[in-house]
Amino acid sequence: MINKNRQIKNHKFDLEDRTLEFAKRIIRMCKVLPNNTVNFKLIDQIIRSAGSIGANYREANDSLSKKDFLMRMKIARKESKETEFWLNLIIEANKDMELKINNLLVESIEIKKILSSIIIKSE
Repeated sequence: MINKNRQIKNHKFDLEDRTLEFAKRIIRMCKVLPNNTVNFKLIDQIIRSAGSIGANYREANDSLSKKDFLMRMKIARKESKETEFWLNLIIEANKDMELKINNLLVESIEIKKILSSIIIKSE
């Protein structure tokens, strides 16, 4: 029983690490985007939404009630959907970088699916 709980607990922190690494990858991508007015606006939005995924996931893990947990998880999922949206716009504005950015798009979709699964199982 203890090992099972430990595995669940470690899995929780794996997603914390994964969402943090995802936000770091977004920042690294933003640093290499061309400096222009379109990218400046997109960068501001995507850094906020990508960082918010992990921040809200961590807050959900420290929540005091099931209701608070679900609310934070739903916010994290909403932010992952928003990040996916901004990534698609960044691809549109930077077609020459589409292949590199697609990996981030795939990761945002996977994180969204994981969060959705956790929400469904928790409701």
